[in-house]
Amino acid sequence: MLVDIRRGSPQFGHWEGFTLDDVEHHQLYVPDGFAHGFCVLSELADVTYKTSAYYDPQLEGGFAFDDPEVAIEWPDESELLASERDRSAPALAELEPTLPFRYQTHA
Repeated sequence: MLVDIRRGSPQFGHWEGFTLDDVEHHQLYVPDGFAHGFCVLSELADVTYKTSAYYDPQLEGGFAFDDPEVAIEWPDESELLASERDRSAPALAELEPTLPFRYQTHA
């Protein structure tokens, strides 16, 4: 799942979901300015990241996976096992003023 978190974007807060599996072997590119999240639907999964910069835990953040304004359609939310960090994350709107990404139009 990807969510547009670019301040000023007409698509800010809109999301799109994708199914990745061990049959199709697709990958997903997440550009700067988009948040990502995932939900494992199998007993076992490997998640591998390639990043555009070295990992810095101080830059890591997140917003509520169940934010009603974003309204992500997770598979069977009643069975989701979210971490404490994910359960206590703020709404995206609360973070918007501090987000480092700004939407830019190209002429």
